[in-house]
Amino acid sequence: MNKYAIVVKDLVKKYGDLVAVAGINFNVKYGEIFGFLGPNGAGKTTTIHILATLLKPTSGKALVAGYDVIRDPKMVRKNIGIVFQDPSLDNNLTAYENMYIHGRIYGLHGEELRTRIEEMLEFVELYEYRNKLVKTFSGGMRRRLEIARALLHLPKILFLDEPTLGLDPQTRVRIWDYIRELRKEKNITIFLTTHYMDEAEELCDRIAIIDHGKIIAEGTPDQLKSIVGNDVIYLKISEKDMNEICSKLEGSFIKKCKPLRKDMVALNVDNAPQALPLIFDKARANGLKILEVSYRKPTLNDVFIYLTGRELRDSTHDSMEFAKMIIKRRLMR
Repeated sequence: MNKYAIVVKDLVKKYGDLVAVAGINFNVKYGEIFGFLGPNGAGKTTTIHILATLLKPTSGKALVAGYDVIRDPKMVRKNIGIVFQDPSLDNNLTAYENMYIHGRIYGLHGEELRTRIEEMLEFVELYEYRNKLVKTFSGGMRRRLEIARALLHLPKILFLDEPTLGLDPQTRVRIWDYIRELRKEKNITIFLTTHYMDEAEELCDRIAIIDHGKIIAEGTPDQLKSIVGNDVIYLKISEKDMNEICSKLEGSFIKKCKPLRKDMVALNVDNAPQALPLIFDKARANGLKILEVSYRKPTLNDVFIYLTGRELRDSTHDSMEFAKMIIKRRLMR
């Protein structure tokens, strides 16, 4: 059997002249948790919809569980489960009834269906609520039920599109526990999209960072953070032109300098305690006044800053503009 659960080659999705996915390539191994990290509008959901056969790509190739998403969509669907970003349960049915309808769609019936429903509801700790209407459930309970439903037909691959979006911190951590248990107990491959850096770092064996439809980095969390260096130093400086500040500060001991806003820069270095005295000397020599200084080990947000020049959480505006362009394009058709 091929060791890859998902193979993506030169995948492109366009809406007219707007490019949502721009020729991406990646592989996902069987049994791993693979993360797609990026801001809203980066192309994460579009990619997952192509892999789940809900959208046709403009060009390129994608294999899921060994089946081509264009030539063998039925076999792809048979081998995958998916939890969508938006809620998809029927609120006027009970938990058991939601599970039952989903099972029948996948050809399950009788004792096998009943046993599967009970097993999955017990797995997500909802068995005692099986006869309760979904509209009485909390957000976390609904998410757990959606995960149980997606597992009902025993898929080889589970797609989770922003699985903890809008949930409180305690519920998010509980969902993380279920995801870990899935991989451990069910040996299932999990493809996870998220814009939460802590979620990607906490759960994923490997991560692909996607921005504006392109994969800009891929690797384990530690490999990605090594791109930046061992430490990140933040300086607040009483000057206006941060690009000019960076040109004055950059040197052999600074891997990269990135302006963050009108008075802040981020410096990527291998050893902050050793670099700080050199940075202060350089600032003094160039007549720069440092107002604040701090440093820490790099995060995935620091990796995103290093690669794009902006923070992951500051990319919402870009994604909103992209969404508006798509809507405008569709209205013009």
